[in-house]
Amino acid sequence: MSDVAEIIKRHKALSVSPLKASQTLGAALAFLGFRGAIPMLHGSQGCTAFGKVFFVRHFREPIPLQTTAMDQVTTIMGSEDSVIEGLRTLCEKHAPLLIGLPTTALSETQGSDVNMAVREFRKLHPAFAAVPVVPVSAPDFSGCLETGFAKALEAIISTLVPSAHSAGTVPGRRQRQVNVLVGSSLTPGDLEELKDIIEQFGLRPVLLPDLSDSLDGHLGADQFSPLTIGGAEVSELQTLGDARATLVIGASLHMAADLLHELTGVPDFRLDHLMGLEAVDGLMLALHEISAEAVPERIERQRAQLHDAMLDCHFMLGMSRFALAGDPDLIHAFSEFLHGVGAEVVVAVSSVNAPVFARSGLAEIKIGDLEDLERSARERGVDVLVTNSHGVEPARRLGRPLVRAGFPQYDLLGGYQKTWIGYRGSRQTLFDLANLLLELGKGEIHPYRSIYAQKPEYQEAVNHGSAEAFAAGVPRQ
Repeated sequence: MSDVAEIIKRHKALSVSPLKASQTLGAALAFLGFRGAIPMLHGSQGCTAFGKVFFVRHFREPIPLQTTAMDQVTTIMGSEDSVIEGLRTLCEKHAPLLIGLPTTALSETQGSDVNMAVREFRKLHPAFAAVPVVPVSAPDFSGCLETGFAKALEAIISTLVPSAHSAGTVPGRRQRQVNVLVGSSLTPGDLEELKDIIEQFGLRPVLLPDLSDSLDGHLGADQFSPLTIGGAEVSELQTLGDARATLVIGASLHMAADLLHELTGVPDFRLDHLMGLEAVDGLMLALHEISAEAVPERIERQRAQLHDAMLDCHFMLGMSRFALAGDPDLIHAFSEFLHGVGAEVVVAVSSVNAPVFARSGLAEIKIGDLEDLERSARERGVDVLVTNSHGVEPARRLGRPLVRAGFPQYDLLGGYQKTWIGYRGSRQTLFDLANLLLELGKGEIHPYRSIYAQKPEYQEAVNHGSAEAFAAGVPRQ
C-alpha cells in the first residue's frame, strides 16, 4: 500500500450511473436518529418525495419527512414564509420533540435564509418556543450523504448542546456515561453491536444519532406515527457535558467532535472505523481506559474467533483484487480491512474527496461515478466489487460478484441491518467475502492430473503392469 493516495479528480461534464447520494438526504438521515423528530426539507415537493423513495426502499419502513413545498412563486419572490408556515403546521399537528430543517439545492440557489426564517417563526409563534428547530445548510450540489450527515450533527450540537459554563456540567460527573458520535457509514445493525460492546464494559452509551432504535426494523405499538418512533432522546443532549468520555466513530465527524469538546470539555477518543482486528483492538483499548475494567472474556473469545477466521480465509482472500465505490469513511474502512487480510484494493472510487484519504494507504482514489468504477475494474481485472445496489448492473456486465455496502440497498432484504463491525461483524464479513471467492475458484486445491495420464501407451502400460510402467513409477497390478 502507498503512503499517500493520488487523488484523481473528475474531468467529465456529467455523471454516468451516479455514485453519491445527496447531502440533503444525509442531513435528513441524521435527524431520523432522534426520538419524536421529523425533518422538513426546504425545497420543492419533488426533492422530498424522491428522497423519501430512497429511504423507504432502503429501510423498508415508513419514513417521516416533510417539505416546505417551494413552487414557482416562492422560488422567485422568497420562500421564508413557506418555512414559517411549515414549522407552525408541524408544531400544531404533531407536537414534535425536534424539527430538522435541511436546505436543498433549490432553496440554496434561490438564496433563502433559513436562520432568519426560524427567528421570525420564534417571534410570530412564541407558543412553540419549547420545540427545538435545527436549520442546516446541505445543498445537493455539493458534498454527499456522509458530509450532509456530519453537517446535521454539527448543527444539532451547536444548537442544542449547552456549554459547560452555561449549564454547569462537569466532565466525569456521570461516571458510566459515554457519548458516542457515529458516522453515516454505520448501519443500525452496527450500532446495536457497538452498544452491546460498550455495555459489556459496564458503561452507558448515548449514541448520537441512534438509528439502531429508530430504523432497525421493528413493529411499534402504534400502527402509524408521523414522527420517528425511536432514537436518541433529545433531552440527553443536555447531559453530554457530564459524560466520562466521548467516542467518535468516523473521520467525517472530526469537526462535530471538535465542537462538542469545545462546548463541554469532555475528553474524546477518535476512531476512523471499526472493521478488522487492529481497528477493533483500538476500540477495546479505549473502552478499557475509560471504564478501568478488564476486557470481558466473551469479547476475548470473539477476538480469538476472528483470528481463526483470518486463518481459514487467507487462502481465498490473499492477493484477491477488489474494487470499492462509496463515501470516504466506507472506502477507508474497507481498504484497511482488506489490506489486513492480504487482499488488494486495485480500484477505489469515492463520491467526494476527504482528509481521511491522506492516510488511507491506497495508491490512488478517483472522485467519480459507477461508470468510472466499471471501466477501471475491467482494465485491472478485479475479482469482487463493493458498492451500493446501483452497482448491480456494472457487476453483471463485468461478470463479477457484488458485495452491497453503503446507501442505498434496495434489491435484497436486510442490507440496512447487516453488522460489519466489531470482532463478530468482521468475522462474518471475512466468511462472506471468502465464500464469494470460493465460487470463483479462488483458494481451492484442485486434483493433480499427470501429463502422462493422457497418453494411450501410458494407460496400456498401467493396464498390463509392464516394465515401461514400472520405469514410469507406476506399480505393477
